[in-house]
Amino acid sequence: MASPVPYPRFLPCGDAALIVEFGNAVDKALNDKVLALDQRLAAAPPDGMVETVPTFRSLMVHLDPLVTDPATVEAHIAGLLGDLAGSAAPGPIWRVPVCYEGDLAPDLEDVARATGTSATEVVALHSGALFQIYMLGFLPGFPYLGGLPDTLYLPRRTNPRTRVPAGSVAIAQSLSAIYPVVSPGGWHLIGNTPIRLFDSGRDDPALFASGDRIRFVPVEAAEFARIADAVAGGDFVVEKETV
Repeated sequence: MASPVPYPRFLPCGDAALIVEFGNAVDKALNDKVLALDQRLAAAPPDGMVETVPTFRSLMVHLDPLVTDPATVEAHIAGLLGDLAGSAAPGPIWRVPVCYEGDLAPDLEDVARATGTSATEVVALHSGALFQIYMLGFLPGFPYLGGLPDTLYLPRRTNPRTRVPAGSVAIAQSLSAIYPVVSPGGWHLIGNTPIRLFDSGRDDPALFASGDRIRFVPVEAAEFARIADAVAGGDFVVEKETV
């Protein structure tokens, strides 16, 4: 029998990056450790660190090989690993408007049938959850959201779509997500948001960051259209909850 992998472990990525891996599952406790280490590195970066990239279960640390080397950065990180569990500062809670109606929610009825619920229950479960952004990836600004209620767990679609509309709010397996731009996709589409998740004209193009939290707020079609017009005119600001 193979010995269990000791975590955390360091994985070299050439001479310009290093990965710190905390496990092999999509799990909030693991992701919290990733975020905690990311925050500690932001507060106490080693010389030569360029940027960090959080993922579900690991943190990639990019470095300048003309300034430092992976071994030096690994030694620095090793000194920051103590008591990571429960130490990540919570991110802001964004209130994201979503219309769960009609053509904006093409898979809602199918999801309800597959999970033994009703469309109303699917909306209540999804909008009643507080999601955490585990990571951004796949597309610029695409948030992978942990916290989907177990009742809504479904495998991905058997036949992926070749064109998923921008703003589509989707679920698959234990996660939810929002498609920032038009793209192919195999997740179940249960709603749509009119906000822009990624805008190259902004100082920070991605609206969200790893560790941020999201609460979906149901809106009717008329309100969706009003918000979409405001977004197009640059007059809409996504609200954050005060905590």
